[in-house]
Amino acid sequence: MPVKVYKPTTPGRRNMSVLTYEEITKYEPERSLIEPLKKDAGRNNRGVITTRHRGGGNKRYYRIIDFRRDKWGVPAKVAAIEYDPNRTAFIALLHYVDGEKRYILAPLGLKVGDTVQSGPGAPIRVGNALPLREIPLGTQVHNVELYPGRGGQLVRAAGAVAQVIAKVDNHVHLRLPSGEIRMVHADCMATIGQVGNIDHQHVSIGKAGRKRHMGWRPTVRGSAMTPRDHPHGGGEGKAPRGMPPKTPWGKPALGKRTRRNKKSDRFIIRRRYEA
Repeated sequence: MPVKVYKPTTPGRRNMSVLTYEEITKYEPERSLIEPLKKDAGRNNRGVITTRHRGGGNKRYYRIIDFRRDKWGVPAKVAAIEYDPNRTAFIALLHYVDGEKRYILAPLGLKVGDTVQSGPGAPIRVGNALPLREIPLGTQVHNVELYPGRGGQLVRAAGAVAQVIAKVDNHVHLRLPSGEIRMVHADCMATIGQVGNIDHQHVSIGKAGRKRHMGWRPTVRGSAMTPRDHPHGGGEGKAPRGMPPKTPWGKPALGKRTRRNKKSDRFIIRRRYEA
């Protein structure tokens, strides 16, 4: 999908670009597959901000996406490709032969009128979902489950793709978009193909207001704060940090490894930052 670059008629237009949305075929969501989405501005159930710099933004409905792909053996026709404000990928509206409608992530190359299917024995074709044990080596996949039946949790962003590189006993080795090689149980489901909207990464926001529409509030540099507000603050003029970089709460930042998950460490064959 091409990216449209604006002429610099105003400072906000300079360096701004947008997608042309040529793949989109339907502009109103399916009413039976949407639900209200309440904004929390980054606050948890106690009203404490746990994600900074969130708030405001345009109203939006949540599109109910079928990440499980558990309607096995029932073919469906792609009725439309739609925009989803809640994610970077586009979504595809499926009409099953039994009358049910569902949304799935739209993979690259899936078009209106195509037929998709899920479950064991489904053809190896873009948009079809199968257990990893039935997917040939070298196949590109997305929307990968971490636990059988839980629904896809890995490789769901626009342009993301994983590759099946080995099968050992009851596990499949996947090369993830980060470069990490990870073992996933062979009964986990995955969808064939690469997530669509691959030009998403080439879009330039261009102005602060556009980011506010997305629900992101401004981020202030720590060096612009006072010493009581941030470890990097204070000093006359522009001062260096004078210390290893820290978060506002004094924790190490910018490169400090924070992963502590011994339970799943054994499934990681090669980490993303290993050569």
